[in-house]
Amino acid sequence: MATFLYKLGRLAFRRRHFVALIWVALLTLAGVGAASAPAAGTTSFSIPGVEAQKAFDLLEQRFPGASADGGTGRIVFKAPEGQKMTDAANKATVEKTVKALGDGSEVVSVTDPFTTNAVSKDGTVAYTSVKYAAPGMELKDSTRDALETAGDEARATGLTVDVGGDALQAGAEPGAIGEVIGLAIAAVVLVITLGSLVAAGLPLLTAIIGVGIGVSTITALAKALDLGDTTSTLALMIGLAVGIDYALFIVSRYRSELAEGRDREEAVGRATGTAGSAVVFAGLTVVIALAGLAVVDVPMLTKMGLAAAGTVVVSVLIALTMIPALLGYAGKKVKATGEKRGSTGTKTGERAGEQAGQRTGEQTGAKAGAKTGEQGRQGNAGKPGKPGKPGLGVRWASFVIRRPAAVLLLGVVGLGAIAVPATQLELGLPDDGSQPTSTTQRRAYDLLSEGFGPGFNGPLMIVVDAKDSDDPKAAATTVTDGIKDLEDVATVTPAMFNKAGDTATITVIPGSKPSSTQTEDLVHAIRDQGADVRADTGAQVLVTGTTAMNIDFSQKLNDALIPYLGLVVGLAFLLLIVVFRSILVPLKAALGFLLSVLAALGAVVAVFQWGWLGGLIGVEETGPIMSMMPIFMVGVVFGLAMDYEVFLVTRMREAYVHGESPSQAIVTGFRHSAKVVAAAAVIMMAVFGGFISSTESMIKMIGFGLAIAVFFDAFIVRMAIVPAVLALLGKKAWWLPKWLDRALPNVDVEGEGLKTGADAASSRDGDEDRELVRA
Repeated sequence: MATFLYKLGRLAFRRRHFVALIWVALLTLAGVGAASAPAAGTTSFSIPGVEAQKAFDLLEQRFPGASADGGTGRIVFKAPEGQKMTDAANKATVEKTVKALGDGSEVVSVTDPFTTNAVSKDGTVAYTSVKYAAPGMELKDSTRDALETAGDEARATGLTVDVGGDALQAGAEPGAIGEVIGLAIAAVVLVITLGSLVAAGLPLLTAIIGVGIGVSTITALAKALDLGDTTSTLALMIGLAVGIDYALFIVSRYRSELAEGRDREEAVGRATGTAGSAVVFAGLTVVIALAGLAVVDVPMLTKMGLAAAGTVVVSVLIALTMIPALLGYAGKKVKATGEKRGSTGTKTGERAGEQAGQRTGEQTGAKAGAKTGEQGRQGNAGKPGKPGKPGLGVRWASFVIRRPAAVLLLGVVGLGAIAVPATQLELGLPDDGSQPTSTTQRRAYDLLSEGFGPGFNGPLMIVVDAKDSDDPKAAATTVTDGIKDLEDVATVTPAMFNKAGDTATITVIPGSKPSSTQTEDLVHAIRDQGADVRADTGAQVLVTGTTAMNIDFSQKLNDALIPYLGLVVGLAFLLLIVVFRSILVPLKAALGFLLSVLAALGAVVAVFQWGWLGGLIGVEETGPIMSMMPIFMVGVVFGLAMDYEVFLVTRMREAYVHGESPSQAIVTGFRHSAKVVAAAAVIMMAVFGGFISSTESMIKMIGFGLAIAVFFDAFIVRMAIVPAVLALLGKKAWWLPKWLDRALPNVDVEGEGLKTGADAASSRDGDEDRELVRA
């Protein structure tokens, strides 16, 4: 692996014009494809195999033209103090609004609150419902505008008017402001870390190109593959974060190789061979984690995972080819500013050493001179030749090695304490009740709850499939009477049959709000009762509606979490055994990841479910955690956690293989990689943290969850727990059974093969190398 990537890096360096042209051409092609592709709309949301989806499919079949999955809109009216909605003027306003709404091209029906009993008992609140032919996420902008305009005109008459329903839920915005903030912070961190504008610009440039190719390709294929806006949003978020990190790691290693006295092409080759190998395996773990979302068997999640995984593959390829090419263009400008100044004070020592070596015919003088130059670079500019003070990473690693048990205990206990709230995790999907109170959707939700009860915002639709029943009407009556006797039932409407008379729908209004555990219990109670009905009458009872669909979706994700975790962690565990040639190091990596994810989930529950410190990040309403959050965090965070593991520990493994003691190898790994890993983590936290400013509860939760998970994993697990465990294990950390060592392929991530192969190649191409350096 290292030898192949070494050759690839040198080839990209020599053929830099050709490589750059290829990537620019691919970006252009993807951009043209995205610009000329037909508009895709938003992907339909379906959950194969669950009861709520089966009921929706049955309604489409038995009630043709009823648009069972069509969008809905509600305009809620509240009379001024001392008035009622039945007053003549207020009633006229409502009727005018109903008439205006009925003119829409996508409108199937509009209800009149005065004929459908949609006025509250005290007469102060009324609502009109609009049914659309297309799903709410796929409605035209003009249709949404017409709904909002009707509300504005009614509000102008003095009524309190708010608009709700899924018709207002436009496609997810890509979070441009959050990404801009993330990029700005990333740029600052890169400049501080690398000390050079050119060096800092390379990871940003290549990450943007990689994301541009990935997102443009997704946009171009969106119509054909039924990809939604959320697909490109995830690809943008993940691709940008890993693209910067992978490029940063190779650029940092390239600068280290230059500091050791190697010419530019040789430094590029060695950086690509060593750091590039880590990038390949880190990328593979992310791809496994994202592509593994297909295990959940939810089409939307599968497409999101595969699209994001494809963007990660592009980011890896760009890091391995375009970064070496751009380093060829950058020349010595990639060095830090202070390093450039310091190098002038050390060249005398380097030249003296090299001349001494040439006079004696030995290489020791050249090595001594190079060492002197390296010390000068590490020291102050005014004191060339003196070694600099050990960096923070080295001092921290030395501290951990001296007190590994205490650091390990503190890290595990600390994360364990933060993870405790995760034991109270409640899953659900956000509705209008989780919106900020400043939105019209939230105000409409609150008005309906005030006028008709908290369960009115989450009605359940009961579908009675009486095709195999001898008496369909009697079966429907049995179902209705049985539901009325259940707890937490506010209202049950009479059964409505289709034209064939073999299928009926019954609407049930729960007594509790949609996201409550009482409503979930009611859904399960109706389904349990349905089994008895089928045995007695032959009719099948199915529960659907948005609330039931949310419950089923949460349950499906919950059931898939353990198999998904087993698949992803298992495959990555095998991959890391090959990388590290160890059993205990991959096991430690997996256990550390589980600890960081549990701690992150605990923090999410504390903030978004319990409301702790929620005001600091703008959490206005607490409630259940989004159903996708646990499995989403497992997928994304696992891949990123393995990135840090590979980046940090491969350098330790490299030092150990090259003869250093286990403890010294830990220090060496931190000396070369800790700063880069810390910078990569801060960059990723900035990218994810930019979404915390979103007004959407779901986006805010994802941004916070991923940012805090990266913090826990990078700075506590990888920077504290990992070196503590390795220090305690010593040589045992790198133990591998001999039979397994013989069976595993040797991928040479440490670059052991470069000791001879690269030097021989350098000797053969010496003249060419000098020409390239001068170029």
